Amino acid sequence: MSRFFRHLRSTSFPLALVLTTALSATGCSRPTTLQEVRDVGVLHVITRVAPSIYYEGRDAPTGYDYELASRFAEELGVELRVRVAEDNTEILSVLSRNYAHIGLAGMAEQPDFESRYRAVPIGVQAQSVVVYNRDFPRPASLADLGGETLHLLADSNHEHLIANDPEGAVIQRHIHPGLDAAGLLARVESGEIAYAAVSSNELDLNHVYFPMVKEGFALGEPRDLVWLFPIAQDETLANAAKDFLERARGNGSMAQLAERFYGHLDRLNYVGARTFMHHVENRLPKYQTLFQDYARDIDLDWRLLAAIGYQESHWRPNAVSPTGVRGLMMLTRNTASYIGINNRLDPEESIEGGARYFKMVHAKIPERIPEPDRTWFALASYNVGFGHLEDARRLTESAGRNPDRWMDVKEFLPLLAQKEWYTKTRFGYARGHEPVVYVQNIRRYYDVLTRITEPDQPKPDADQEVVWLDRQPGETAAQAESPETPGPDLRAALPPELGMIPPTL
Repeated sequence: MSRFFRHLRSTSFPLALVLTTALSATGCSRPTTLQEVRDVGVLHVITRVAPSIYYEGRDAPTGYDYELASRFAEELGVELRVRVAEDNTEILSVLSRNYAHIGLAGMAEQPDFESRYRAVPIGVQAQSVVVYNRDFPRPASLADLGGETLHLLADSNHEHLIANDPEGAVIQRHIHPGLDAAGLLARVESGEIAYAAVSSNELDLNHVYFPMVKEGFALGEPRDLVWLFPIAQDETLANAAKDFLERARGNGSMAQLAERFYGHLDRLNYVGARTFMHHVENRLPKYQTLFQDYARDIDLDWRLLAAIGYQESHWRPNAVSPTGVRGLMMLTRNTASYIGINNRLDPEESIEGGARYFKMVHAKIPERIPEPDRTWFALASYNVGFGHLEDARRLTESAGRNPDRWMDVKEFLPLLAQKEWYTKTRFGYARGHEPVVYVQNIRRYYDVLTRITEPDQPKPDADQEVVWLDRQPGETAAQAESPETPGPDLRAALPPELGMIPPTL
């Protein structure tokens, strides 16, 4: 394994004031914090948007900390209410005022926390690491950064480690209030800044998208990340959370959750073409006729539909994700209901549903956009949602680029994971790197299927739109298939060994 709310933007009303008002009205003695939560029926948490903590997923909020907090609230029999903060500074401020029950900040315990918060480990460890742009000299210690500036997020895990460096190095630091880890890494990637400190778990979750960023050295040993509870509360809620997390660790549910969010990261380098070809030989024959039949119904190349199915489930008809999407085409319950699919685990119904849904998604993409870009946009929308795709297209246009060209828009989709950009959009945060990788993978699966099945197929109909999806204007079919002449859309900033990235289910 790699190193290690429902979204309610409610007003931040002091919990202590709510409690005092209730006590005055009833004349009762003060209940414990745990009893208060149960009596009111609400668990208030304060957090920030980060792929390691909380974000709006494909169908519902998710994130490692959020999923744990949701299960904790469910065990208590109360509603989870989430307020999203700008950064850790705001989270700590809210907790210091006792305006929330728990803070999900992705932080490790620090020396000054003991007098301000109660800390409960959540089963993930991380260490502070210094990263650098590969065009700059690699530092081996803080002493190597003399004369350089080290860039940090506000109220991070790293500041006290740097201030208390045992070697006594004096480092010039630049704090970036309001910035998140993805934004900081993006600046290192571009070379705007040379050196930064980030948490190893956030680096692991983002590293594949920033190939120019390299890890220099670690600041200290890995430490437990914690939930934070206001010191003004008594210990009952923190103790209940500690007991809950210990049970989650003991029954394996915590490990399963960690696998879901972190376990795939160190498998990206070796699961690739060999696995795909094995599945082509052993799984595809069971479903090829279904792909052909239902793709024919929507005038789509069946190999593209099959490539979507492989990216979604590796052609496993009983695939089920932790978020509830299931089946060979990984349809959500709402999508299946909308398009008239009753049993998502039935391969034929799933493939039929996936074909219908892709046709609907494809139809929403403006007709003025030519192929193959219209199909790439449809695939991105199928993955991340039409609203987020439109947000990225608007960002593309505002930067003076072409919002109707995939090679331009795919450079702006990742910005939806950076607060400085997604706060300017209509639909907010999205893991914008994922649709880029999603489209890239499907294109490569499609290329392989085209090359290995073309000799047995009839000539494509000249009127069929989505046949030679990789062919550029004026390019022949043979050129399109040749690995020596890749189209310009293949320039995604991913290292070569990550060419085939399996879905995380």
